[in-house]
Amino acid sequence: MISSSDIFHGKVLIVDDQEANVILLERMLRGAGYVSIASTMDPGEVCELHRNNRYDLILLDLQMPGMDGFQVMEGLKKIEPDGYLPVLVITAQPAHKLRALQAGAKDFISKPFEMAEVLARVHNMLEVRLLHGKTKSYSMELEQKIQEVEASRDLINRQSGEVKRLYDELVAELKRSIELSAQPGVMVGVEKEERVSTPWPRSMRLRHPWLQFNLFTSLLGGSMVLLFHDTINRLLILAVFVPILISQTNNTGGQTLAITLRGLALGDLKAGREKALIMKEALLGLLNGVFVGLVAAVAMYAAATLMHLPIAPILSLVVFLAMTGSCVFSSISGAVVPLALKKYGADPATASTIVLNTIAGVAALLLLFGLATVMVG
Repeated sequence: MISSSDIFHGKVLIVDDQEANVILLERMLRGAGYVSIASTMDPGEVCELHRNNRYDLILLDLQMPGMDGFQVMEGLKKIEPDGYLPVLVITAQPAHKLRALQAGAKDFISKPFEMAEVLARVHNMLEVRLLHGKTKSYSMELEQKIQEVEASRDLINRQSGEVKRLYDELVAELKRSIELSAQPGVMVGVEKEERVSTPWPRSMRLRHPWLQFNLFTSLLGGSMVLLFHDTINRLLILAVFVPILISQTNNTGGQTLAITLRGLALGDLKAGREKALIMKEALLGLLNGVFVGLVAAVAMYAAATLMHLPIAPILSLVVFLAMTGSCVFSSISGAVVPLALKKYGADPATASTIVLNTIAGVAALLLLFGLATVMVG
């Protein structure tokens, strides 16, 4: 397991040619508790710095003079022997996001920065990176043990049935470790059987359907804006809280999804315990939703008051109810989606994230704009 202390001590490098952006990101991370942060405004130094320090996460701006972020990632690929780039790209261009992911980046942050998004993505990336390193180290240790056992196979065959059983368990544990190491990839549509040496046509066939599915689900979420366009035109202030609501629900559901997938992978989630898991996550979603909903309601009240809107109290109540309901729904969905996919024969890790984000996003927008339509009129 990766502890909070491990995450906050993870080594982070910030790369941006704008000093103001570097200072802002450093203050965000240090304020959140991260203690090992370095920065540079020269993209040409990144590869050498990473070769010497082996950062757990690199926050990389894509548009820089002289050497852009894509060229930096090409250089980093030569340093990382397993091809895993711990890169979180920074961009203000939506068109660059897909290209960056295809180039090896693991996630992205949009400009202008939103503190909640930055901290959530940095935390998740560091957790995955540290888990990746620990799993890789564990796999190497198990591989060494397998080689030692194989070298003495004849001796093992002459031993008792108990020794043979232990040998089989060791092999099974290695296979499970390899299976776990594939999970970060399959959660974004990279299949378990794909490797660095996989030919590009096969890689295209494995990945592209998930990108099309993700596009379809994104369009479904966008249709909510069209459905409530009259309400949005009358209450434009609600649009300010849409990204906040979506981010909060995705993070809430993502936490539940991570726990559920981990339980399925490690065998902790036994048959018959599904209902207890869903009830627990619903309660956590309600409690978390109430507390974050109160903060969001206060923010809405302050914003509406500054705009001299007489319906500020009603708008605050709308935001509170939408935030609370969305957190409850996304928490329940984070447990139900992987369980449902497994029940119907699909790999829970492959599509859970895409399905969960769509369900949570659509539900959040329905609650926000629906409640506003009904309560404000």
